[in-house]
Amino acid sequence: MFVDVVKIKVKAGDGGDGAVSFRREKYVAAGGPDGGDGGRGGNVVFQVDTNLSTLVDFRFKRKFAAERGENGSGGNRKGKSGQDILIKVPKGTLVKEAGTGKVMADLSGDEPVAVALGGRGGAGNARFATATRQVPRFAKPGQPGEEFELVLELKLLADVGLVGFPNVGKSTLISAVSAAKPKIANYPFTTLSPVLGVVSVEEGHSFVMADIPGLIEGASEGVGLGHDFLRHVDRCRLILHVVDVSGLEGRDPCEDFAAINRELENFSSELAQRPQIVAANKCELASDEQIARFGAFVREQGYPFYVVSAATRQGLRDLVNAVSRALEELPPIVRYESDFVREEAKPLDYSQFTVRRADDAAYEVVCDWAGALLGSVNMDDYESLQYFQRVLRQSGVIDRLEEMGIQEGDTVRVGDFEFTFVY
Repeated sequence: MFVDVVKIKVKAGDGGDGAVSFRREKYVAAGGPDGGDGGRGGNVVFQVDTNLSTLVDFRFKRKFAAERGENGSGGNRKGKSGQDILIKVPKGTLVKEAGTGKVMADLSGDEPVAVALGGRGGAGNARFATATRQVPRFAKPGQPGEEFELVLELKLLADVGLVGFPNVGKSTLISAVSAAKPKIANYPFTTLSPVLGVVSVEEGHSFVMADIPGLIEGASEGVGLGHDFLRHVDRCRLILHVVDVSGLEGRDPCEDFAAINRELENFSSELAQRPQIVAANKCELASDEQIARFGAFVREQGYPFYVVSAATRQGLRDLVNAVSRALEELPPIVRYESDFVREEAKPLDYSQFTVRRADDAAYEVVCDWAGALLGSVNMDDYESLQYFQRVLRQSGVIDRLEEMGIQEGDTVRVGDFEFTFVY
């Protein structure tokens, strides 16, 4: 099964929590805090695997998560960083952010790309010791790793793309000029997935040719198979337009040629401007008049024209040499630059909150910073508890509770933490 578009979810590892620890050594007075930092979370890394040619494996596994960083420990020991998760994809895969469609990575090279970054580890209590706070009983929690919903889109890496109506002989042509062995039969849509072949030219030169499944009129709007595979022509440096010049199936080669070019234009105006060479195939079945008429039509539009027979190999060497010469003057295969902008972590805004009355008459403080605040305090430590109370006062939570008429002894919830209000 050829699968070239899938949607997956990835989650980088969270950072490990910092440790609260104190030295406990014989003959060492006032050992002090020695809690280590948490380890960094693992990244989500994509890498090309040349043995893969489709994204079918992602049909069965759609969620990927990297390892969490280990928590810090006593003795100023930092937690171990989480292990990266490596996701292997075929060469030519684009990684896009599903919500915006922005390109995050183009896997066209051999170098791995980290798409989702792991969270930083939290600071241990040893980092918070000062001359006036010598016994800090709190540490920072690890930060969450990045999480994305991604679209993976495979766009084959080929120098030349074969386009044309079904049954015009594209599969026969690529099998005649390369070692590719596509399925060949005398019925439309024999080719259900793109086929790549390496074409060798004289003096050791070679190029990659892709047999794109047959297009039909309306392909750019989803008719037939063409809509699914037009994306694979997108990277091609040159289009080899194959036309059945014999007209044995009742179609006019001039009309076929114009129809395919309209579909390329409708799909992408840039693609329609790509250099194009026309191969008039099945010439052994055509009359001289048919070949001359079609040749005149193509040349009027400024395209190079070659008469070939893929079945008998007539004219193929001249065609291959012409394609090779044209490629020497063209820029390399298109690579997509990332246009995804990673949002920088914003400082917590403690002024953003709402207070509401719950069904049990308790006061609930709803805010985005509750988890971060609670993760950084130790309610059994007096200094840490003072810090918690100071944040509630400075953020305006206490003032808002008083405006709502809170009384001593009422219950207040901040995130998962519940306490009794005392003046």
